[in-house]
Amino acid sequence: MTETTPDAPQPTYKRVMLKISGEALMGPQGYGLHPPTVQRIAREVQAVHDLGVEICMVIGGGNIFRGLAGSAQGMERTTADYMGMLATVMNALAMQSALEGLGVFTRVITAIRMDEVAEPYIRRRAVRHLEKKRVVIFAAGTGNPYFTTDTAATLRASEMACEAIFKGTKVDGVYDKDPNKFDDAKRYETVTYDEALAKRLGVMDASAIALARDNHLPIIVFSLDEPGGLRTILAGDGTYTTVKG
Repeated sequence: MTETTPDAPQPTYKRVMLKISGEALMGPQGYGLHPPTVQRIAREVQAVHDLGVEICMVIGGGNIFRGLAGSAQGMERTTADYMGMLATVMNALAMQSALEGLGVFTRVITAIRMDEVAEPYIRRRAVRHLEKKRVVIFAAGTGNPYFTTDTAATLRASEMACEAIFKGTKVDGVYDKDPNKFDDAKRYETVTYDEALAKRLGVMDASAIALARDNHLPIIVFSLDEPGGLRTILAGDGTYTTVKG
């Protein structure tokens, strides 16, 4: 692990959950995995790992298959959701490959057993991996249909005793309206869980926000497109929105 220097940003948190969408791995493509983008995100994770932060990850599967969209097109919802879970496993394996190519030890842990490619979820074993400074990527959601990867990230973050959830998006925080469509959109510095729910700000789905609120788990929304952004924000600098009580 890289030694930190006195001038290096010191992390605010010791153990965090990083939640990113599957779409974040598409890069400029309209579908699938874009290897240079996967590598770029892996380097962001490596930079934080080198600070000594223990990192969990949950990656969505929307770049390959989204269960809700499949259901909307007539597919049976449970089947569609399981297909979405398998897409998250593919993304997790891609991220694992990129991280280990950078020398970062990584474990993919799935909520659905597939022992040939990943470990099954056992909480105490996952905690031990974190203690050994391995990046742990949780895949296959919660293992149940009708739950999003947002909810899976919040659940695993709570089980792992993470101190915060970092949600990487395409914008640098939470806005009162879409900043890509409205020039007068205003970014929140902080917003409460209840405000996020009442105003439907799109931070995460309602179940995930409620679970974070009940476990006093702050959600930090930031831009994943900003180089070095995650490391900077972990040190308390940069531009982001904090969702808390």
